[in-house]
Amino acid sequence: MISESELLAEVPAKLFIGGRWVDSTSGRALTVSDPSTGATLKTIADATPADGAAALDAAVAAQAGWASTAPRKRGELLRAAWQLVQDRADEFALLMTLEMGKPLSEARGEVAYGSEFLRWFAEEAPRIAGRYGPTPEGTGRMIVTQRPVGPCFFITPWNFPLAMATRKIAPALAAGCTVVVKPAALTPLTTLYLAKIFDEVGLPAGVLNVITTSTSGAVSDPIIADPRLRKLSFTGSTPVGVALLKKAADGVLRTSMELGGNAPFLVFEDADLDKAVDGAMQAKFRNIGEACTAANRFLVHESVAEEFAARVTERVAALKIGRGTEEGVSIGPLIDEKAVAKAGALVGDAVERGATVTTGGSAIDGPGTFYRPTVVTGVVAGSDILREEIFGPVLAISTFTDEADAVAKANATEYGLVSYVYTRDLARGQRMIEALETGMMGLNAGVISNAAAPFGGVKQSGLGREGGLEGIHEYLETKYVMTPDPFA
Repeated sequence: MISESELLAEVPAKLFIGGRWVDSTSGRALTVSDPSTGATLKTIADATPADGAAALDAAVAAQAGWASTAPRKRGELLRAAWQLVQDRADEFALLMTLEMGKPLSEARGEVAYGSEFLRWFAEEAPRIAGRYGPTPEGTGRMIVTQRPVGPCFFITPWNFPLAMATRKIAPALAAGCTVVVKPAALTPLTTLYLAKIFDEVGLPAGVLNVITTSTSGAVSDPIIADPRLRKLSFTGSTPVGVALLKKAADGVLRTSMELGGNAPFLVFEDADLDKAVDGAMQAKFRNIGEACTAANRFLVHESVAEEFAARVTERVAALKIGRGTEEGVSIGPLIDEKAVAKAGALVGDAVERGATVTTGGSAIDGPGTFYRPTVVTGVVAGSDILREEIFGPVLAISTFTDEADAVAKANATEYGLVSYVYTRDLARGQRMIEALETGMMGLNAGVISNAAAPFGGVKQSGLGREGGLEGIHEYLETKYVMTPDPFA
């Protein structure tokens, strides 16, 4: 396996604009650090607004040519990129572990999941369809076609550096759109390495552009305001998403927003507790809890709450903490000190209101930004941990009395991304599908993400869908043509 130093040397340190690796116009540098040690991993170019403008210029210049490229050819380039990611799976996994902190085993899982968007949309590119037929009155013929939206701007988060990039880039390229990607300043290396892959497979210059920057707003705002941009996609917090939507409104941009979550995890009295506990560990501690799909509120029927809490406490207490590259580690560092402070504050507030910590409940002295995996029971209404997205390894348990109470508590949030339900009652499961106000649901399942499925939420969890048959339509617009009756 490649060494850390050899891998980091392979990652480009420049901006990718118009098919070339270029320095920032200011010569500024951005430092990327290892959250498990605080050590510098690599110093890369720090883009300016002028660099952002150059990236959009390149995307606009390449748009017509890429849109006219045969769908099969677009799909073949995506498939070639998928194959190269497969060939370098170990490198991508190690790189994500280094810059984000997740355990290497989970990073490998992200490579499998994230790369699948390249393969899925490679297959969807030649399936873009329209329709033709007579008007109901028989007065003419309708032709309905799908065409690329146009140049896109993507702002991706730090927690899934590969998957959040491919989930946006793949459908856009498949649809015939060119893109500018601004990865999070905390974890930009994976996106730069992915751009290198696309360059190697022969993606035409300007179709994909990557700009890394420490001044997100200063670089992003002029791009969003440019009338040549036609699509904005963002994954991140709801407050930032709302601000971006307001800016996008001036240009009437097409938008996709994958925002915050506050996922309920419901355990009914008839649930298979073995499976519920397994699902809880997956839904909560995957990616160290730093996932928008992470279960945030564990709502457990009062008759099984004590046993459920005891079982998860035993499992959580046994989790190994450490640098993600170490053997057997399942809990790596949180992304930064702010994340550690937030987890501590949420647990502290819950305890002050009467909750009990059964394991964990504190930060670990550095180096690195670690927080002990935690279980908190008896969390009462009004606690901050029930309202705010935790984004850390903290499992908070409350109780409910009956089905109506469970639904009311689950829906008592402005968010609606995903929910999880454990019950052996098929009819109850169907009722939960109808009653829970979320865009996705895991029924007796703790992991729901799949490239073939539409990912997205309702309410303040966002707009649009990524992945699935629906994902490519976020990058297509419909054109209708009327022609005279050819037989008249």
